[in-house]
Amino acid sequence: MEISIASAAEGPSRWARFDAKWLVIGMCLLVVAILALVPFSFMIWQSFLTPETSSTPSTFTLNNYVTAYTNPETVAIFWNSVKFALGGSTLAFVIGTALAWMNERTNTPMRRLFFALSIVPLIIPSILFTISWIMLASPKIGLLNMVAQSLFGLDQPPFNIYSMWGMIWVDGLHYSPMAFLLMSSAFRAMDPSLEESAVMSGSSVLNTLYRITLKLVFPAILATVLTLFVRAIESFEVPALLGLPAGIQVFTSAIYQAIHQYPSQIGLAAAYSVILLVLTTGGIYVQARISASGNKYATMTGKGFRPRTIDLGRWRYFTMGIFIVYFLLIVVLPFLVLLWSSLQKFYAPPSMAALQNVTLDGYRYILGSDTIRKAALNSLWMSIATATIVMLLASVVCWIVVKTKIPGRWLLDNIASLPMVFPGLVLGVSIMIFYLTFDIGIYGTFWIILLAYITRFLPYGLRYSTTSMIQIHKDLEESAGMSGASWFTVFRRIILPLLKPGLIAGWIYVMIVSIRELSTSILLYSPGNEVISIVIWELWENGQYVELSALSVLFIFMLLILVGIAQAAGKRFGVKEA
Repeated sequence: MEISIASAAEGPSRWARFDAKWLVIGMCLLVVAILALVPFSFMIWQSFLTPETSSTPSTFTLNNYVTAYTNPETVAIFWNSVKFALGGSTLAFVIGTALAWMNERTNTPMRRLFFALSIVPLIIPSILFTISWIMLASPKIGLLNMVAQSLFGLDQPPFNIYSMWGMIWVDGLHYSPMAFLLMSSAFRAMDPSLEESAVMSGSSVLNTLYRITLKLVFPAILATVLTLFVRAIESFEVPALLGLPAGIQVFTSAIYQAIHQYPSQIGLAAAYSVILLVLTTGGIYVQARISASGNKYATMTGKGFRPRTIDLGRWRYFTMGIFIVYFLLIVVLPFLVLLWSSLQKFYAPPSMAALQNVTLDGYRYILGSDTIRKAALNSLWMSIATATIVMLLASVVCWIVVKTKIPGRWLLDNIASLPMVFPGLVLGVSIMIFYLTFDIGIYGTFWIILLAYITRFLPYGLRYSTTSMIQIHKDLEESAGMSGASWFTVFRRIILPLLKPGLIAGWIYVMIVSIRELSTSILLYSPGNEVISIVIWELWENGQYVELSALSVLFIFMLLILVGIAQAAGKRFGVKEA
């Protein structure tokens, strides 16, 4: 009897010492490590293997790196990649910074409206924006070329979108709103007193801009340029649609072609991916160092300062005209050319004769296609699942990093943020190699794409959750714990409700970008498991331009509706960034 009583006494104490939070923390560490580290490790390993065929197994080799580093074609690929990224990021920065300065520092009419409209171009997926500019500036079917040749009697089309300059133009123009938003924030946060003093001392507007304004926002300039450079060098859609037809290869298109050869050159693709990963990692590292030293450019000011806008006089109508032309180039013309193409039996430039052929057959095809309907549903449920899992996982990771004193928690933050340096195509290569090597039954299914999306967008979920987690005071958790609440109860009843604004903002953002994602999906999908971005790609490959245009118009409208829902949710739940 004494033994049984002692055993009963020891049982509850053993379970009392068990805390569910350690199980959750352990599972979280395991999931993050599998998502971020394992595919990357296997990509490195695969880069040292020869292609496997039905008759010959893979063997260890250095030829993939020899080819990647010594082949003259690789030198050309490297130069093309750098030239494209530098050109695209520079163009985006120049356009975005000029518009941001006019919006924040001048009295340009309707500038607040243009600021709101600047979000719209970011909604349009890169593949749709690229296709619309092919229809506008292609040497054969480009609307702008046809109009220019008709008006000026030209023998040759003045624009050729299938060129390095065409690639730079499309990529830079599409991502100039990103530069605009980043630089607008920098101009808005900067103390304008030095500018006002310079103007009062007789300095001209341009001299003040060059000598004071741009120097004060120098860290923001470098950070913006590096952000744009990293994003451009991992771009897939523009090089694939514009570069490959012209024989211009960059690393992303070279990776795609290496995998689609027979036999598939997975090792060479992995070696290319390592080079691309080094470039993106270097850019992000330099950006982090610049951000850390940004306090050298800080100015001191009183609370609630209000910058005085520069009176441009009559020139303010000129700057307003620049905004209008920019909005036409980046939203109106691309959308209208897609809308026009969607209403034709076959693609034809606008004319009175073509007007007689207006039809809704393209929309009937899209709405009546079981394949496209299934792809749309796949994209919808996959984006919802991705956003939900990412934000729940991110909330636990953020709690560990911000609220605990666990040794090495900074390492968890770094590992979870590691996929941010993975270009989408490189991540796709890594996951493809891993699940081909360890066949657990998910390759060629929805689940592998879902895992890729979760891995790719986890760092973005972390950024949203961390901001909200920092604002939650630890006394709330301690009070609940002293009242007898378990960790799981505290997390569910206190942490998650207080994280709601950040969680909702991150959930909406991850959902929208998941629906748009192509570069990761292009290597992982299989017939029957397509998402909507893959359907767009296949329609373009098949030359179904009318059906593609109809799907593009419907897709853009769907994304606009999602953004509208995001703004409504922001007002409802107090989300300020969505």
